Amino acid sequence: MIDVKDLVVSYGTATALEHVTLTVGRGELVALLGPNGAGKSTLANTLAGLLTPASGTVSIGGRLALIPEGRQLFPDLTVADNLALGGWRSGQRDPSPVYDLLPRLAELAGRRAGVLSGGEQQMVAFGRAMMSRPEVLVVDELSLGLAPNVTADLAAHLAELNRSQGLTVLLIEQNARLAFELCRRAYVLESGRVVTEGDSAELAGDPRVASAYLGGAIT
Repeated sequence: MIDVKDLVVSYGTATALEHVTLTVGRGELVALLGPNGAGKSTLANTLAGLLTPASGTVSIGGRLALIPEGRQLFPDLTVADNLALGGWRSGQRDPSPVYDLLPRLAELAGRRAGVLSGGEQQMVAFGRAMMSRPEVLVVDELSLGLAPNVTADLAAHLAELNRSQGLTVLLIEQNARLAFELCRRAYVLESGRVVTEGDSAELAGDPRVASAYLGGAIT
């Protein structure tokens, strides 16, 4: 569960998040949409404890893992070593469950992360997050820089984890079509503020949201 109330986060005198309130219930898969500079990654990093709020509250109901924007792998380490780092705090060093989920990673285990394709690197970032056996997962820009078929494959894995394990997921995305198809509820963040929220189907049919993020409503 994620419960954010009246959150304010600043960088010096610049306010990145202004009185943001959102919730993700246990076992929910919820989207957060917004353009570049909206404050999405600031929220992700705050949820992960990497940034300290100026005010407001953040409550996380369970172990949280973050798949950060840009993957942030150790390029000179092998895939196996990158995965092992994901389990460091929890003491989980056995990658077998991750290899079961993402069999391609077992094939890539001995290769350096820096020589992999963008899709393979995102798969490593996904696997690294799952090494901590999280109950709550925050995914910052799953589709960034990836081919549509790679994005679809990772999205299917995410949906399956949500269904089969009850994993609570906040999906932070610019790809509104993907987010609306994957998540039942969504929030829209612009200039550090939540400007609208609701059922994904209703938001997709909202002319303002459709024009800004979809180029027209989903049909």
